[in-house]
Amino acid sequence: MWLKKQLPNIITLLNLFCGCIAAILAVQGALELAALFVVFGIGFDFFDGFAARILNVQSELGLQLDSLADMVTSGLVPGIVMFQMISKASGGAVNTVFNLWDNDQYLDQIFVPYISLLGLLITLASAYRLAKFNIDTRQTTSFIGLPTPANALLILSLPLILRFQEQSWISDVILNPWTLIGLTLLSCYMLNAEIRLFALKFKTWGFAENKVRYIFLLLTIILLILLQFMAIPCIILLYVLMSVFFKDNPGSE
Repeated sequence: MWLKKQLPNIITLLNLFCGCIAAILAVQGALELAALFVVFGIGFDFFDGFAARILNVQSELGLQLDSLADMVTSGLVPGIVMFQMISKASGGAVNTVFNLWDNDQYLDQIFVPYISLLGLLITLASAYRLAKFNIDTRQTTSFIGLPTPANALLILSLPLILRFQEQSWISDVILNPWTLIGLTLLSCYMLNAEIRLFALKFKTWGFAENKVRYIFLLLTIILLILLQFMAIPCIILLYVLMSVFFKDNPGSE
């Protein structure tokens, strides 16, 4: 009985664990590995709610714990990643040496363009969105504003595109500091925009009541096959457009 009640919370803590590892990796500049652990964390984030519904053990504790885990995995990590991306695009470098036992050299060098701190706005906007979500009774069957996991995937796709699909024009676009700052501001807006977006939660498996979800998932698979990591920004855009276009469709509720 105890395990049944706590299983969703254990899965949520695995999300938080992955987020902590991703944060450490992002601070160290290993952005691709950070993205991998964020994906793992988002996977656990999906299955904790699924497990709670299947086992019928939803609780207020689980809701709060879920938001706290999301704050790290889908809030803190993308903010750090954007910080690193803007810093790199602006010609900055971080070379930090910590030596607690050497009083003559505690901190060797830090050079970070101040403009890169704008990337952390994503973390602030994510915190505001998660706090608002917990008290917003309108978001039981759909979302208002872009969910933090979707936003995290959008931000974390950037270093993956640069690493695995590197082309000169792609690098020029992504590593333009104004592109990154613009994406940061757009991200902050979308997280808290009054735009209703459908949730990928299936109460039944029938096509009629879930056709928007099925169409979205099919198009997502096609885009991933064709575009690989470059598909992720396209999928997020598709998600928003389909939510707006099909907002009056019962299959999107």
